[in-house]
Amino acid sequence: MKKNILCVLVFLVMLLPFSFACLSTAIPGDIDNIPPAGSTSISSSSNEDKVLKEIPDEADVEILPDFPLAVTDDIGRKVVISSLPKRIVSLAPSNTEILFALGLGDSVIGVTDYCDYPDAAKAKTRVASYLNPDLERLVSLQPDLILAESIQEKTVLPALERLGMTVFVTEALTIDTILNDISVLGKITGKTVAASRMLDTMNLKINSVVSKTQNLSSSQQLKVLYVNWHDPIWTMGRDTYINDIIRKAGGTNIYESDFEKSRAVSLESVITKNPQVIFVSGMGTTGDVVYKGIKDEVRLYTVDAMLNNRIYKISDANLIERPGPRIVDGLIEVSTMIHPEIFGEPK
Repeated sequence: MKKNILCVLVFLVMLLPFSFACLSTAIPGDIDNIPPAGSTSISSSSNEDKVLKEIPDEADVEILPDFPLAVTDDIGRKVVISSLPKRIVSLAPSNTEILFALGLGDSVIGVTDYCDYPDAAKAKTRVASYLNPDLERLVSLQPDLILAESIQEKTVLPALERLGMTVFVTEALTIDTILNDISVLGKITGKTVAASRMLDTMNLKINSVVSKTQNLSSSQQLKVLYVNWHDPIWTMGRDTYINDIIRKAGGTNIYESDFEKSRAVSLESVITKNPQVIFVSGMGTTGDVVYKGIKDEVRLYTVDAMLNNRIYKISDANLIERPGPRIVDGLIEVSTMIHPEIFGEPK
């Protein structure tokens, strides 16, 4: 009998470390909530989760910059942001998309007639067509930051500067430029965390394409023509994010070495350059018009793209025409057009 009692005591002593270990996992000050033995409750775990949720992740803590803050915009202007912007006017649909994606929808007080994404942008005050803002209406909104685009540099920008407005100008020459704009805008608006998360997502998509195309041989990099109007044919040359998209998607822009930016080109030059892939876009429903215009052009029947039925239309022109967060989805779609053997057939 004494032997049995001794064994039980030894067993209880051995259990003590495990008992204290279990107690040590309880949340301080909440020991009373430890469930009784045999209980199916896991309240200690749920309470622990609750405490963890109440403690913000270090990555979620927004650290505001010291104002005034000096930044350089895409056309080389030094822009001084005097305080955290709370009333923002966007003069380009791409900039509007960036602002909303950063969670700044409530701070956007004015947009262009073409700012239609996301849906919430449609409810904002219209202050401009694409090129000509209503300066009187714009000034009446008393914005503390205006986001313009380089196409407005010679027309709108001088007037805004004369009025003493704070204007940041974007110019998307490459996808990296777009990523940098998102980073800078996140910084000056106090949204660096949102910007960082957005950039992480975008870079994942970019890398998913580039990792499969970066080692293609020159013969595998198909000759590509991008068309955003058909009569005459308008396309993009170097120093454009379209050119960058074509390169990252594993193609070669047939006009990369011919000119910068956008230009009309002749049918004869297209035939001579003989693109292997043609993809088109167009604002609104004009994409269908452009696509049909190219498909019906009998003089193009000798080029490889036509002979091999490699003419495509972007599913949503805004994926390719707006240099904002959705540009990476445009890249993925273009990559399927150029290399369906790698990325699958385009939709």
